[in-house]
Amino acid sequence: MTACIVGWAHSRFGKLEEDLEALITKVVVEAIRDAGMEPKDIDEIFLGTMNAGFQRQEFPSSLVLQADPGFRFKPATHVENACATGSAAIHQGLNAIAARRARRVLVVGVEKMTDVTGPQVGEILIKASYVKEEGAIEGGFAGVFGRITQMYFQRYGDKSDALARIAAKNHKNGASNPLAQLQKDLGYEFCRTVSDKNPLVAGPLRRTDCSLVSDGAAALVLTDVDSAFGCAKAVVFRAAEQVNDFLPMSRRDIVAFEGPELAIKRALAAAGIGLDDLGFAEVHDCFTSAELLIYEAMGLTAKGEGERAIAEGWVAKDGRLPVNPSGGLKAKGHPVGATGVSMHVLASMQLTGTAGGIQVKAPKLGAVFNMGGAAVANYASVLERLR
Repeated sequence: MTACIVGWAHSRFGKLEEDLEALITKVVVEAIRDAGMEPKDIDEIFLGTMNAGFQRQEFPSSLVLQADPGFRFKPATHVENACATGSAAIHQGLNAIAARRARRVLVVGVEKMTDVTGPQVGEILIKASYVKEEGAIEGGFAGVFGRITQMYFQRYGDKSDALARIAAKNHKNGASNPLAQLQKDLGYEFCRTVSDKNPLVAGPLRRTDCSLVSDGAAALVLTDVDSAFGCAKAVVFRAAEQVNDFLPMSRRDIVAFEGPELAIKRALAAAGIGLDDLGFAEVHDCFTSAELLIYEAMGLTAKGEGERAIAEGWVAKDGRLPVNPSGGLKAKGHPVGATGVSMHVLASMQLTGTAGGIQVKAPKLGAVFNMGGAAVANYASVLERLR
């Protein structure tokens, strides 16, 4: 055990009126209050945001101090690791506590993506690839995953129906999540059918296979295990693992998802558990094909057989391992820097029985997998309720 989450807050995701500063300050105030603390109690602050051109404000760490004068003179650091930025910020907090440099840490994840045009979004997100070789791929980052999906289909056969089932599952889950950007059950037939409302976006990927462009923020408070026993609630990290792979896809068998597989394997081993011990998982479905590949990386199925997990209902909300009961990035939204923090907040809600309409049945352990780039920066956590 490393540290505990003892308080949290989460904005709704979507196209929001609030600016970056307002998104940050709102969740900061709510998370500190939820933890039963005051700003003066915090020893260190980590703010995760990718930005890369979404906002003109490129130096955001001290925006957290805008939430309350009590934060003034606290050390605050901006953390970035592509789409895994939120989890990277959490790991910095865990490291600070493990090093005994801090006892109570505030972690914030935020992104404001909708102030720029669609083409600009594509130009920004492609920076999470190996630009020398992949920067000209048509369709931006959707084009990157379109290529990965096509390679998977070439190796294992067309799995378009499986992708549609994943999209339908996550939209059905998201319909019960008041924090989700898209709270609508689209149904399998809509997701599988190419139409004017669901066109092909990149390669075999339809619009319903792609996560949303989103604004949003989430925050959590970390403390050491001994201190957590004195808090009203606590969710402990049984494991927190990071695995980075080569940036160029040309240096990897990208369809094998080796980085995610190793990160998840290490996290389960560190926690001393097997896959069957998990009550749910929140995973990085930036595209439905990513979730399909993560089924295989987790060891739910053999390589090339991930479709069984969705076709046979294993990953449904009432299945043997519910995956993305929140609706995932697909329905909940994907404000890049906020995503990893969001996943840990929602997992903590599940474990404390406070997840409302997305609650799964009495989970004892939950997993989080957050990914930066195309399976490059891979973060896996195993969480358990401490009290």
